[in-house]
Amino acid sequence: MPEGHVIHRLADELTAAFAGHAVRVLSPQGRFAAAAEMLDGSVLTSAEAWGKHLFIGFDERFVHVHLGLIGKLRWVPVGALTSPETLRLLITDGASAIELRGPQTCDLITAEERDALATALGPDPLRPDADEGRGWARVHASGRPIADLLMDQRIAAGVGNIYRCEVLFRAGLHPDVPGNQLSREQWRELWDDLVALMPAGVRDGRIDTVREAESPEVTGRPPRVDRHGGEVYVYRRAGDDCLVCGRGIAVRTLAGRKLYWCESCQPRR
Repeated sequence: MPEGHVIHRLADELTAAFAGHAVRVLSPQGRFAAAAEMLDGSVLTSAEAWGKHLFIGFDERFVHVHLGLIGKLRWVPVGALTSPETLRLLITDGASAIELRGPQTCDLITAEERDALATALGPDPLRPDADEGRGWARVHASGRPIADLLMDQRIAAGVGNIYRCEVLFRAGLHPDVPGNQLSREQWRELWDDLVALMPAGVRDGRIDTVREAESPEVTGRPPRVDRHGGEVYVYRRAGDDCLVCGRGIAVRTLAGRKLYWCESCQPRR
């Protein structure tokens, strides 16, 4: 599932390409056809992200998109229409075109419904209006492991498996530490790290978490080759040597997702 930086990047691209333009809105698949017909020819005003949720604005109406596990929102050549049976949504102004396939959610909603969805989410590290104290209140009240809590979208909207594994490593926190055993300072360190790392993900279109001292340029090691891209400490590195201490990276499943950590750098206390 795409993490929040991907959705924010898409929102920025949609706004840059279409804001202020009258656009064609089509649903060749038919599952969004009625709403697409209502929007077709309307002016797209802006696109905005809250966590992993994308809201494409047409005045007071919004297309709410959540990609889920298999959804894809991608730019395509204008006029290129392939596999219409899976094409949920196509937006084009004649100069640019973007298509949506396989989303978990694609609904037309009102401004009030958008606000209700956003209010139910936790603070988003990529939004300047984020109040990290709302996330802390839930963490401080919970006995669940911090690695589980960081995936809770009511605590830190937009954070996914890669960022949760990486910020826990960078903070030296064992993933099983209960939320109610974290100090306020430890939570703030995790939050501040997300605020520092995630904008770079929006800018670069990849997740990089490795500090300069452990980078390929400094250590002479080969750059990481992975479909996710980016230099990371633990994610998808099970059995590999830790870039800091040299011990093997551990892996197990937590809440249905693979969790990666270093038992030496992130000791149980």
